Amino acid sequence: MNAFKSLSIAGAKSFIRDKAAVFFILLFPLMFLVIFGLLFRDSGTDKVKLGVVGDGPVVQSLQQVQVVELQRFDTEAAAVEQVRAGELPGVVIENGTDVQLRFAASDQNQSGIVNGLVSSVVDKANIAATGQPPRFTFQPSQVEDASLSPIQYLTPGILSWAVASAGVIGAAMTFVQWRKKQVLRRLWLAPVSPTVVLMSRIGVTFGIAITQAVVFVGIASLPVFGLKLAGTWWLSIPIFLFGTLAFFAMGMLIGAFAKSEEAANGASQIVVLPMAFLSGTFFPIERAPGWLQTVSNILPLRHMNTGMQDFLVRGKGFEALLVPSAILIGFTLVIGFIATRVFRWDS
Repeated sequence: MNAFKSLSIAGAKSFIRDKAAVFFILLFPLMFLVIFGLLFRDSGTDKVKLGVVGDGPVVQSLQQVQVVELQRFDTEAAAVEQVRAGELPGVVIENGTDVQLRFAASDQNQSGIVNGLVSSVVDKANIAATGQPPRFTFQPSQVEDASLSPIQYLTPGILSWAVASAGVIGAAMTFVQWRKKQVLRRLWLAPVSPTVVLMSRIGVTFGIAITQAVVFVGIASLPVFGLKLAGTWWLSIPIFLFGTLAFFAMGMLIGAFAKSEEAANGASQIVVLPMAFLSGTFFPIERAPGWLQTVSNILPLRHMNTGMQDFLVRGKGFEALLVPSAILIGFTLVIGFIATRVFRWDS
């Protein structure tokens, strides 16, 4: 226990004294959380802007739609000019029973939205004009809690990326530095078992990861961001720990092959950065091509992201623990076994 304690304290002090490591492992990912959180905190309140000319049942119905912001014009020419200039996606011109929609086809996303919106409002107005009750009823409702905001989706992904960076880069750099400075050789010759050395380094990695989680969740929970944890948030803890172990094993493998700090850092970045983009950290991977999603499913960060999100955001139960936990544990065992086979105590 004395050897484990001494090695753990030495590893923690080494991390704290390395200002560059503290910045890139803790503060750099936190900057992404703050920036994205501020940029997207009001994204759920955006409304579709529409110009209107004239007045009637359709325009009055559009006024009652919460997601629409109307801008009135006196003439059709003035309204259409705004659409041509790209200031508005479309304009509704209502003159008696004649309703026209002039839209900009150059923006296919917005034009599709305004076409569907105005068409549905006109259909409802036609049904109301007949005096007949509608045969079918439509009741839309969201599956998530009404309080959800983008920060609740950003926090699990960016936190997982931060833990991955700390695990891979921290382990790889430490083992390379210890090997170059003959620390590993001295430990090998000392009456200290390799298990104690390994467990002390894992303990430091867990300490850094837990600090990251506390800081990230604490800042994201501030009123300016508004993170609200789901009822089963505590089930994310096993996923968090398994993910930390998986990335430590990856860093250990890189540290076994790299011969210098520069090589270890470069190899770690080549592994972590593409994995972050392919795992849904910065954008929803569900919108990517099928082959890219297949590649993503192989990566441990994808399953850590999904697992963390399932419990922090979606409030899933124990059944959601099985798949990501099994994949992360399996990845750790395979990569960890390879790393122990090729690990070198001396350069």
